[in-house]
Amino acid sequence: MEEVISFDQRLLLALNGSESTYVDNIFLMVTKTGTWIPLLLVLLFILLKNRPWREVLLFVVCLALVILIADRFSSGFCKPFFHRFRPSHEPALEGLVDLVNDRRGGLYGFISSHAANTFAVCTFVALYLRRHLATLTLILWACLSSYSRIYLGLHYPGDILVGALFGILTGLTMYGLMLLAARRWVEPLRPEWPVAPTLLGYKSNPDGIEPSDARNLLLTFLLTLLLILLIPLF
Repeated sequence: MEEVISFDQRLLLALNGSESTYVDNIFLMVTKTGTWIPLLLVLLFILLKNRPWREVLLFVVCLALVILIADRFSSGFCKPFFHRFRPSHEPALEGLVDLVNDRRGGLYGFISSHAANTFAVCTFVALYLRRHLATLTLILWACLSSYSRIYLGLHYPGDILVGALFGILTGLTMYGLMLLAARRWVEPLRPEWPVAPTLLGYKSNPDGIEPSDARNLLLTFLLTLLLILLIPLF
């Protein structure tokens, strides 16, 4: 375990920070949840355009539960249970971790709530949208948001990895529960929904969103990213 922890610390120092204030400001925006509100709004518009309101309501409720479960388990249970210092609070790394604006976060960091939340949302939404391009967009968003925590010195790569794995498990589980709820509550019941959800094997599914909607989701992500890159220049 000491070797694993040592490797985790070395990997953090290799991936953390930079000498550029411009890049620092980019990742300060990337890590903020509010930055990605346009992506959420476009997603809701796509769903309302294509789905019965009862189904959209069920989706929103389940998505909220996904975030609640991932966040409460990571922040409410894991961090106070494992008591692993964030890199920004680790005495052995004092002066070695590149912190932006002296942002240190809370005392403990295992597991990463950011990684758990983003990958839980990524998995759950990707399974529902069932388009490869939409899945790619969500994976890019989750990876970028999670890496921002390493860049800012707030989490070790190990915190991110375990948080992401728990998030994926949460998203898979909640998607399965949503399917069960939909069979009872949503009319029509959409019997063609798969019983065993999977991240792969849905190249062609008439029940997913339109390819144009998946492209619009990717375009929104790219435009948001472009704004993130431009704003620090002014």
